[in-house]
Amino acid sequence: MTIRAAHFTPEVLLEAPRRSEATPNSKGSLALFSVSTYSFSEHKRQSELRVLDISRNESKLVTDSEDASNPKFLDDNLITVLESKDGATNVLIGDVNDFKKTNYTAGTIDGSVDDWKIKDVGKGKYLIAIAASTQPDGTLYNSEKAKKPVTTGRIYNSTFVRHWDTWVTANKNSIWVGTLSKDSKTSKFALGHFENKLKDSGLESPIPPFGGAGDFDITDTNLAFVAKDPKLNPAFNTKQNLYVIKLDNGSSPKKIDIPGFEGATSNPNFSPDGKKLAFLSMVQNGYEADKNQIFLLDVEQSDPPKGLFTTPDNKGTWDRSPSSITWSNDQKNLYVTAEENARVKLFSIPLAANSTNSSFPKAVFDEGSVASTTFLDSGLFISSSSLIDNSAYHLVPSSGAPKLLSSSSRSGSSFGLSRSQVSEIHFPGAKPGTTIQAWLIKPSFFDDSKKYPLAYLVHGGPQGAWEDSWSTRWNPAVFAEQGYVVVTPNPTGSTGFGQELTDAIGGEWGGLPYQDLVNGFDYVEKNLSYVDTDRAVALGASYGGYMMNWIQGNDLGRKFKALVTHDGVFSIPGQLGTEEIYFPNREFGGPFWENKDAWNKWDPAQKTENWATPHLIIHSEKDFRLTIAEGLAAFNVLQEKGVESQFLTFPDENHWVLKPENSLLWHTVVLDFINRKVGLKAYSEQSETAKALKESALSG
Repeated sequence: MTIRAAHFTPEVLLEAPRRSEATPNSKGSLALFSVSTYSFSEHKRQSELRVLDISRNESKLVTDSEDASNPKFLDDNLITVLESKDGATNVLIGDVNDFKKTNYTAGTIDGSVDDWKIKDVGKGKYLIAIAASTQPDGTLYNSEKAKKPVTTGRIYNSTFVRHWDTWVTANKNSIWVGTLSKDSKTSKFALGHFENKLKDSGLESPIPPFGGAGDFDITDTNLAFVAKDPKLNPAFNTKQNLYVIKLDNGSSPKKIDIPGFEGATSNPNFSPDGKKLAFLSMVQNGYEADKNQIFLLDVEQSDPPKGLFTTPDNKGTWDRSPSSITWSNDQKNLYVTAEENARVKLFSIPLAANSTNSSFPKAVFDEGSVASTTFLDSGLFISSSSLIDNSAYHLVPSSGAPKLLSSSSRSGSSFGLSRSQVSEIHFPGAKPGTTIQAWLIKPSFFDDSKKYPLAYLVHGGPQGAWEDSWSTRWNPAVFAEQGYVVVTPNPTGSTGFGQELTDAIGGEWGGLPYQDLVNGFDYVEKNLSYVDTDRAVALGASYGGYMMNWIQGNDLGRKFKALVTHDGVFSIPGQLGTEEIYFPNREFGGPFWENKDAWNKWDPAQKTENWATPHLIIHSEKDFRLTIAEGLAAFNVLQEKGVESQFLTFPDENHWVLKPENSLLWHTVVLDFINRKVGLKAYSEQSETAKALKESALSG
């Protein structure tokens, strides 16, 4: 953004350029990234691929084609880009300094490529592993060429009939491996034949709905990937296995057993020489928020994987759950990201020559939240964000302090935001000996002699956290700039504060975390003189939405002028309608018919006689995780009881509201509902665009 925003509003949030994680070349001189910008006046999104000159902190356009994506460096200047056309994918190659004039099509893949990885095997040849939708016969799926069914009916013989926002079909994701080779005469690259490496295996990778390039990796001799255990129904199990395939002998995938670890395995990552494989694995099947632990596999040996910091009881000595792995070029260090104290930090793990437990992880970058890491000779290239900065690129040298290379928002100043608005508070938790952390975000125009209404935000999960990171869906700064002091507590069940706090929410949904929230409200009331808790509102999504419904039926609900539930649980037994049954089974101690008391104990529907606070309910039709019946039931109760209430729904959104116009309407309806209850100006009175959107959505 070249012009400073006069005021950070939902429109500024949603129209701001959204910059991807960056991929640097090997010299660390250039970095590729994508950026998209939406215009509400034109109702149009513009997408670009750009290259950043790191030394100058200047970027230039590579291509503005809407069909181009997933750029990769082949060498320090040559890049390859995917181009979607007619259900197929063209592989384009060109000079990064003048891609428009120099690019050419190296070949076409007859299907849509979701993600890919490239491995230089020398002598002008590269191996390419792509993730693509595949038909039951093992051939690529092309949506434009596929035969259209004559009926809309679907027949299922087992559960897991839909997931996230999509009905399950016979097509599955597969990993295909092919070549990209340079012709010695023309010096141009040509795409070779691709082979489906998962054909007839019964395996699917990447794992829907969010799996991508992090689910597989490739060397010149091996492909490693993770997949759901084919013997277990994914509706009741989270178990994911690690597989390795030798590329040169037509072998089948070999499952890698990890004794004692029956949960999800993820993030396979080969060492630079391809001889070792690092990956993450969990102990418990059925528990998404179990702790990830780090393993190393010697690919050329038959020995089982060795765990870093593992213990005989499999609990592990490092009380953090890493989420990604990067190797150093000399293979002497691993770099892992992990949540710690409401940040996503980067940790260094030195590897001794003959040991996997040589040194405890050390944080080497803790500014905001790390999104991706690339190891360079000059140091670590990091993409990150924070509560006030939507995209930052840093270089962490081998010695010395991190250096900011580029910030999309100029460290928040383009939005009128600054780090001085953000601080932390800590208060006693419900469980003896625990301390709960919360972010505190003040308006940029804060005056400590004045009082401001409170916006109390509860996160989803429930095993999740409010982190020092940017969000275009739930951005605390949006509420702060309306005139609230925003408090985002991380109660029992939150991640990044030790596995014990995370696990403690099991069977305690409306117990320990609710009391933590009560304690947090009391702390604000007694210690923050500039907060007017008589003008407080509370909002939450998913588990946070459940908590709004639970608060509504309990004493804390009377402390608020308004509540907002986004895609929340109205009735816990209603979770029998979700696609991932393992989740309520784990949270409430087993199947409903075996544990009715546990399922009903914290059920908001059991306390509807107490519902009295004005309440906005939001629920979208494509949310298959928490079905729309939950939102409708809550709204119906409020209406029948005569409680002031409103219902907002989107037929084309899932658990999240992602489309810009829908998101602006979401922000408008939310801010209008809560602002008027605390004496602030409705957002539809601040923006003509927002007002017009809301008027067009009124249905009765």
